[in-house]
Amino acid sequence: MGTEIIDFRNPQYYINRELSWIEFDRRCLSDARNKENPLLERLKFLSITASNLDEFFMVRVASLRDMVQAGYKKKDIAGMTASEQLSAVLEETHTFMQQQYWTLNRQLLPALEQHKISIVRDLDKLSKADLRFVEDYFISNVFPVLTPMAVDSSRPFPLIRNKSLNIGALLTRKETASPGILSTGKKAKKSGKSPKTKYEFATVQVPGVLPRILVLPRLDDEPARLVLLEDIIRRFLPMLFVNYEIKCAGPYRIMRSADLEIAEDEAEDLLKEIQKQLKKRQRGDAIRLEVEKGIDEQLLRLLMTELSLDKDYVYEADGPLDLTYLMKAYGIEGHDELREHRYAAPQVVPEFPAGCDIFEQIRKGDVFMHHPYQTFDPVVQFVAAAAVDPNVLAIKQTLYRVSGHSPIIAALARAAENGKQVTVLVELKARFDEENNIEWAKQLEKAGCHVIYGLQNLKTHSKITLVVRREEDGIRRYVHLGTGNYNDSTAKLYTDVGLMTCSDAIGEDATAVFNMLSGYSEPRFWNKLSLAPLWLKDRFINLIGRERRHAENGETAHIIAKMNSLCDPDVMEALYKASAAGVEIELIVRGICCIRPGIPGVSDNITVRSIVGNYLEHSRIYYFENGGSPEIFAASADWMPRNLDRRVEIMFPLEDGKIKEKALHILQLELEDTVKAHILRSDGTYDRVDKRGKELINSQLQFCAEAVKEASALKSGRDNRTFIPKEPVAAKE
Repeated sequence: MGTEIIDFRNPQYYINRELSWIEFDRRCLSDARNKENPLLERLKFLSITASNLDEFFMVRVASLRDMVQAGYKKKDIAGMTASEQLSAVLEETHTFMQQQYWTLNRQLLPALEQHKISIVRDLDKLSKADLRFVEDYFISNVFPVLTPMAVDSSRPFPLIRNKSLNIGALLTRKETASPGILSTGKKAKKSGKSPKTKYEFATVQVPGVLPRILVLPRLDDEPARLVLLEDIIRRFLPMLFVNYEIKCAGPYRIMRSADLEIAEDEAEDLLKEIQKQLKKRQRGDAIRLEVEKGIDEQLLRLLMTELSLDKDYVYEADGPLDLTYLMKAYGIEGHDELREHRYAAPQVVPEFPAGCDIFEQIRKGDVFMHHPYQTFDPVVQFVAAAAVDPNVLAIKQTLYRVSGHSPIIAALARAAENGKQVTVLVELKARFDEENNIEWAKQLEKAGCHVIYGLQNLKTHSKITLVVRREEDGIRRYVHLGTGNYNDSTAKLYTDVGLMTCSDAIGEDATAVFNMLSGYSEPRFWNKLSLAPLWLKDRFINLIGRERRHAENGETAHIIAKMNSLCDPDVMEALYKASAAGVEIELIVRGICCIRPGIPGVSDNITVRSIVGNYLEHSRIYYFENGGSPEIFAASADWMPRNLDRRVEIMFPLEDGKIKEKALHILQLELEDTVKAHILRSDGTYDRVDKRGKELINSQLQFCAEAVKEASALKSGRDNRTFIPKEPVAAKE
């Protein structure tokens, strides 16, 4: 009998990328619905789903619509055209929005009421004293900021800013009033019939500079009552349109395409070109209109006409627009019992005790860090110490996203001012961080750093820092490699891993990386690192293929891979072939996953789980059994075409025995998670782990406990011996 030939690119074997993303947001929504989570944490998760959906529309839906309008007919890996994808996405997101508001209205708001927190939408229900307070607040704080804009024959429909919240109104002039600024100045002709009322349109933006939530005064034992800014403005709208009757008024919000069309090949100055394109983002095509359920039909038709949107792109909300405001509600004073307190603050990294010489510690051996369970401070201190160390000759770093008041930026500037050679690649094309990164680039240049604005037609997403130091035995290179950004703020919220090393081999590779980024050709060979877009995909496919060959030879074959997203066709085909050969493949994929597990003969050896918890899972760790000689790597790259084909990414090996154990422990514990894990089914949906008869394991909580225990052991050990910290290098400046 002949062997059946399997078409591993059969579209039936794959899940559409966009629909998979929506499933990820549903997993976030499931945590908003999960009664095991503290109530205010559930509000936070609902807010996150709204923020996620905004970005999805600005980027993915906008891209799909562009493809449809351009007549793009090529099918995706799941066999769907752009038009089919767009129709499916619009249908799914309408359903998803209904699920969001069902969660808000049926679960969260009643639960808040039970805990004496209420969001008051109908201001008529307020007492006279409360109404006076609200009116005083409006007159004193809100009214001076508002700018009502009329639309008539001399004033065109105004530019409505992306993601801004607005109130639209239809107005008609009062009979007794003299002509005003909204009037066209034309009088109705006299006739025996009453003239048909013609309404004028006006709009006012809800100021983003003011708090969205106003907390009403209360006594200690009274419930907390929250009023939304748009409801206050709507209540006192007549103050903005004196001499006019308001037929109707309602809030609306639009989403615009956020894709930047940067002609990098033609741009003489990339920084100026991106600055120019950023201004267009606020004027991009509208791709979504949000209104409150029950909006006046005439007002809705006018908005749809002016924004050139049909009904498919109109989303009617059964409640307040823009649920990201719930993140502000999370911060309401008091009610600590409704928040999560089980997660410990980031703990000290044992290899870097307080007051240590960070370079001396790295010379003792490679250091592996697991954030946010362990603090990100050593990474900041690494750059800060290098900035003032007289023996440091050069600092080189890639920056993709950094915090608003970045201590790393400050340290790099200080290093340049101290005369060190500082080279920084600031990725200006990091989506939604373009403006911040332009500002950082200017500041670093002003301080004397050599700034590279990213590479033409590529994004630099790798996370690498190189410090070149002169020591007694010659020049030594210290390197930090990570899976997450050099952002000290998100490092408290995202799970990532990092490696500190002074390995000669990695140091040579790091130098080669920066020589490539600054303009030299690629090296003839790499010692340890693997880089995209030229080599990394092939390396992954070869590693997967090696496991397949081990399985075919009857040897141990096992892959465990943890990442944010999986949708690269070549990698998925390699995984299917490995599974069909008998390789056990365990995937931990937080977000998009286009692979279908459980297909007989194709993916019955593949399992996929997603962990959505208190922290955002962000690390990328890859384990290959290799016939009993395991290899394990960490990387900045997911298994996505954009990472492997269109970005500069770095994968680095974890070779020290203890470090390999730590990294493998991360993977194994997440595979054992029964509390925050969701399991992917072959139909593309996810189910929570069936906990019956299983030990309750929350991997994120356990990592916290382990970090606390390790830090406590360090403190206890230090208390039992004399410890004289070295004078910090910074004190020698």
